[in-house]
Amino acid sequence: MTPHTSLAPLLERFFTERLLHQRQASPHTIASYRDTFRLLLKFAHERLHTPPARLSFEAVDAPLIGAFLDHIENTRGVSVRSRNLRLTALHSFFRYAAFETPAHAAQIQRVLAIPSKRFTRRQIAFLTRPEVDALLAAPDPRTWFGRRDHALLLVAVQTGLRLSELTALTRNDVTVGTGAHVRVIGKGRKERCTPLAKPTIAVLKAWWREPPRGGEQVLFPTARGTRLSADAVEDLVAKHRTAAAKVCPSLQHKRITTHGLRHTSAMELLQAGVDRSVIALWLGHESVETTQIYLEATLAMKERALAKTTPLNGRFSRYRPGDELLGFLNSL
Repeated sequence: MTPHTSLAPLLERFFTERLLHQRQASPHTIASYRDTFRLLLKFAHERLHTPPARLSFEAVDAPLIGAFLDHIENTRGVSVRSRNLRLTALHSFFRYAAFETPAHAAQIQRVLAIPSKRFTRRQIAFLTRPEVDALLAAPDPRTWFGRRDHALLLVAVQTGLRLSELTALTRNDVTVGTGAHVRVIGKGRKERCTPLAKPTIAVLKAWWREPPRGGEQVLFPTARGTRLSADAVEDLVAKHRTAAAKVCPSLQHKRITTHGLRHTSAMELLQAGVDRSVIALWLGHESVETTQIYLEATLAMKERALAKTTPLNGRFSRYRPGDELLGFLNSL
């Protein structure tokens, strides 16, 4: 008979020993996994009427996890991508549990067998140069917030930093002298340095002359000197997009996020002829293959490729199958 196992201590060891000590996971990963289990425990409490601290490991089986994934997608309205991210966190925990509780191997294998859900990969959203110019001109330079937002947006578009990297920047991470660059610790705790263009350097030098707020030396702080939250950055991007759309109508139909500015930076490099491997290093991608999405993003590049080919002089004729079975299959 399989022994009863409490979920709470196993889950605590997963976070403290596995993620923090062994894997040294980033704060972003910790927060993502934490939120996944918060949602799962609340769902299990409502479904099983058992407090999370008293929940057994046996209760968190494949049917419960399947119902949880359907719940967050259909009831909470999360995207398929977000659903798959939650499943990734759960799979990571159950792989850890396989070593800690081998007596539950059958239950664990059934959970690990739950597949990620397939989804339609949409083309990435990015800004054209006129749209970038309109967005950068939207913040009011007469106010402290406007000057901060302008500098933040310019750094985001030029460097392609992730949102978490952008909000974590301090003044010590930026060099504006010889070899001007910005230094960040990205995914997987990998350090990378991204060079700064002359216009960005000039804006940052002017921003540095602003009286610093708070004692944390945050590069783009709140009014109190603390770090901007992710929601605050997305809100200011959306606000300035709305203002920019008044002078650049094409922005009215685009939903721009900070990650969209990262895509814009990548597209600028790609259209300038920069090699994919360099773009991958610039963005901090784990694999060059991740950069493949930018090759599929712009119709203009595909049209230039088409212009280099020799047009085909083909004649149109309708295909008529000569077999009844083939005709049936072609009609499906």
